Amino acid sequence: MSKKESTKEKILLLFEQNKGTYFSGAEIAEKLGLSRTAVWKAVESLREEGYALEAAPGRGYALSPDTDIVSSQGVSKYLGEDLDLDFEVFDEVTSTNTLLKEKAAAGAREGTVIIANSQTGGKGRMGRSFFSPLNTGLYISVLLRPTDIPPERALKITTMAAVAACHAIEAVLPDRRIVPGSKVPKEELEAIIRKSKEHNRPQIKWVNDIFLRERKVVGILTEASMSMENGNLEHAVLGIGFNVYEPEGGFPEELKEIAGCILGVRMPDAKNRIAAEFLRSFFAIYRAPDHLGYEADYKDRSLVLGRNVDVISTGGGATRQAKVLDITEDCNLLVEYDDGTTAVLTSGEVSIRPKK
Repeated sequence: MSKKESTKEKILLLFEQNKGTYFSGAEIAEKLGLSRTAVWKAVESLREEGYALEAAPGRGYALSPDTDIVSSQGVSKYLGEDLDLDFEVFDEVTSTNTLLKEKAAAGAREGTVIIANSQTGGKGRMGRSFFSPLNTGLYISVLLRPTDIPPERALKITTMAAVAACHAIEAVLPDRRIVPGSKVPKEELEAIIRKSKEHNRPQIKWVNDIFLRERKVVGILTEASMSMENGNLEHAVLGIGFNVYEPEGGFPEELKEIAGCILGVRMPDAKNRIAAEFLRSFFAIYRAPDHLGYEADYKDRSLVLGRNVDVISTGGGATRQAKVLDITEDCNLLVEYDDGTTAVLTSGEVSIRPKK
C-alpha cells in the first residue's frame, strides 16, 4: 500500500499476522513505537468496527481466529508482495465502481483497487441495483488501463474476471478428502467426493454471473471509458460482488429464487482469502501475454452452452428465444434463433429457459 499506515492499521496488521496470539498493551506499544494510550484507543476503535478482539487479564489482547472482516492488512497477508497494487478497504461506500471512476478521472494508476464490506448504491448491469448488505458480501473494483485490448474486445475483461472469481470461490470451499480409517469403501467415498466437487463447481452464466449450486453468487460489472480523440479504451473499471454469506433474514423477496451464497457457515478469513485469490488470479490472467488461455476454462464452466435461452437485448428490450451453440475464442455467444438464423452475441444478456 502506498499511503502511510495509521496507528489503528499498524495494530490491526500485528493482530492479523498473529491471530489467536495475545499481546499486552506494553508489548504492542514497544513493538510499534506507540504510547499505551494510543494502543488502547486503537483497540477500542477496532472493537467498535466489529473485530473480535479478545482480552485476558495478564495476557493482553488477541484477534479471534474466527474473525472474518475484510481489511487491507488481512488481504495483504494472503496477497503476498509480488503483486504491486494500491488498494483501500472501506466498511461502507455508495459504490466501489463510482468511487474508483472518480480516482481514474484524477489519474490513478492501473492496479488501484477499492474493496468494501457493503454498498449503499451498488450497481448492476442494465441500470439495475446490486444488493450489497453489510457483513455478508465482498465488493471489489479494479482500475485497468489495458494497452492490448481494443474497445470492441473489452468484454474479455469481464470474462477474465469471471474465471478468476471461480478460482477464488474454489479456494475457500471446504476441502473434502477421504478420511483414513473410514469404514465406507474407498470407491464409494471417491464417488461421493467426485459428486460433491461437481455440485460445488462454480459455473458461468454468460456473460457476467457466477452460479454455485444453481444459485447466483457473483455479479460482475465492467464500465469502460473511451477516448474522445482516437476512440481507444482509456480505462476500465472492473466491479465484482461476491455473496459470501446469506444475509440475516434471507435475501429480499425479488432475489429469493435466484440468489445464493458461497458459504453456508462463517469461516475464518474467508473474505480476505477470496479478495486476495481473486486479485492474484485475475492479474495473472490479465497480464500474461496470451492471458493464460483462460478462454478454454471460461467455456468449460459455461452454464448456458447447449441450453435454450431467452436473448435479452441491450437496454432490457425485447427478447428472442434461441439455443446456445458455442462460445467463441473471444468468449462471445453463438446462438441459433427459432427461425434457424444464427448470430454471435457480443453484448446483451441471456436468461436460461426452463427445461421442458
